[in-house]
Amino acid sequence: MSSGPTTGHAAKFRNASDDGRISSGLVTKNGPPVIKALEPLLREKSGVALEIGSGTGQHILTFATAFPQLKWHPSEPDPVHRTSIDAWRAHQAAATGQALDLDATRRWWQAPALTALGPLCLILSLNVIHISPRITATRILQGAADRLGRGGLVAFYGPFSENGAHTGEGNAEFDRRLRAENPDWGLRDTRDLTKIAQDSGLDPHALIPMPANNRLLVFCRP
Repeated sequence: MSSGPTTGHAAKFRNASDDGRISSGLVTKNGPPVIKALEPLLREKSGVALEIGSGTGQHILTFATAFPQLKWHPSEPDPVHRTSIDAWRAHQAAATGQALDLDATRRWWQAPALTALGPLCLILSLNVIHISPRITATRILQGAADRLGRGGLVAFYGPFSENGAHTGEGNAEFDRRLRAENPDWGLRDTRDLTKIAQDSGLDPHALIPMPANNRLLVFCRP
């Protein structure tokens, strides 16, 4: 996203190898529980999956291994991270697509590179919408309503508030720190996201508790 995250957040992941790969310890922490939560939702699905905000490019490799019936495509607005994504892809000879330059604050779903993918069965975004402008979540949901095929899913992973309240003091403090750093950042509320999704033509599908007081929030195109 062109106006966020800032380099302050990106810099913590920029410990690159000679080929441009960046490593993040969050992959081993987040990957297994997200895969476990997604498994019952994806076991019967096939088609094209898009990750929005692929970061270092490590997460999508674990998803492609766990769900090989899907054709995985990473995307990322940060050019340094796109280099890392493609370097990890080459390093592991993964069958994932090349990193797409996608700015989720804009009408990304109209870009030729996105329309060329055809209908999507899954759009997945991990730890993105709370460290990016508020419009990002809206645009992801609007784009999901346009690009998902029937029965397709859009899923957000990360910390949320629910029904106007934080689910724990740790999340409340995290939200305060984010908003102090950038007033347009902060934990998004599941109730607000549900309204945006429904206004866009999507249905609520699942709200799954995850470790460390995170959630997997899923909407479906009917």
